[in-house]
Amino acid sequence: MTARFNAIGLVVADMAASLAFYRRLGLDIPADADTQPHAEAALPGGVRLMWDTVETARSFDPEWTPPSGSHQVSLAFACDGPADVDKTYQDLVAAGVRGTMEPWDAPWGQRYSVVLDPDGNGIDLFAPLPS
Repeated sequence: MTARFNAIGLVVADMAASLAFYRRLGLDIPADADTQPHAEAALPGGVRLMWDTVETARSFDPEWTPPSGSHQVSLAFACDGPADVDKTYQDLVAAGVRGTMEPWDAPWGQRYSVVLDPDGNGIDLFAPLPS
């Protein structure tokens, strides 16, 4: 048997706030998931993004504590183009999301920026620069 990568799991302090954030980035998450201890969204390619509340994580790992310091995971979202990176970043920051890196032209050929989700995870927004 071969193990196959299938899902990314996040432990969240506030399920509704986290799901609202990811809905702003275009993920299709049912509204009734806001009050559940576990939620999932299918991503392109068949991978799932999963959310568990802190209480759920502690139900099977009583010693679980949130990481401290910098974020432990980054998720990257491709945008339609450089202008869309700017607009998405601006829209998120205007909605109260914490931006940590304003859009810039990275030397590796992408328009790039970073915001933090409600639990402090890095969310990279990027698009290829025109050649």
